[in-house]
Amino acid sequence: MSAFDLTDKIAIVTGGGTGIGKGIALEFAKAGAHVVVASRRLEVIEKAAAEVEALGRRSMVVQTDIIEKEQVDNLMDKTVNEFGRIDILVNNAGGSAAWPFEKISPKGWDIIMAINLKGTFLCCQSAGKVMIEQKSGKIINISSVAGLAASINIPHYGAAKAGVINLTKTLAALWGQYNINVNCIAPGLIMTEIMQTALQMTDEDVKESTKSFPISRVGLPEDIGYASVFLASEASSFMTGQTLTIDGGATLGGLG
Repeated sequence: MSAFDLTDKIAIVTGGGTGIGKGIALEFAKAGAHVVVASRRLEVIEKAAAEVEALGRRSMVVQTDIIEKEQVDNLMDKTVNEFGRIDILVNNAGGSAAWPFEKISPKGWDIIMAINLKGTFLCCQSAGKVMIEQKSGKIINISSVAGLAASINIPHYGAAKAGVINLTKTLAALWGQYNINVNCIAPGLIMTEIMQTALQMTDEDVKESTKSFPISRVGLPEDIGYASVFLASEASSFMTGQTLTIDGGATLGGLG
């Protein structure tokens, strides 16, 4: 399993205080990485960082709004100043809201594009400068199955996440010469506390909704964490520009 070892690697996880981001941060720590946890919400990243440290790894919190360039640059600068380098960047921060396409305002469109696509652009650009100089790095962008097919209820989110997939391919082509791997994960239904609250689903509702999935269970944050460890490790060193779909097979027959 040494190819999956992340001992003493330095990882940044945006949106790392809750849900998928926290799941990734904890799996990185279990694999040996030190983790910088970033989010706008200081209270949640402090709790996540404490859990990383409880696993015997170093952690640092940096309150960051990923759509603000100065704050993104500050995140990268603080990481380099504290740890000396950036080995892994996970662009997980994002968000969405269901809205009919005909009723999306220009402002609403811009907000979803900013937090899902502009933020990924800014973080990749800022961390990429460090990785190019050190001639190594792993970037993992978190997209969504909404970016793979028609997304009727969340069209602005689907368009943004499709952009993340294309950006992944472009950066992989540009930065392979610097020994930087850029890959993407497209999660399906991952049952975080926020998701369950947003969907207003009971545990029984969740079980019922996943009966038609080839793998008939809901996804968990650690499912994305496991894939992230693979993409952050030497096990994926010959893989770049790719998107892993992790959805229990739900999209095999189309999004519907």
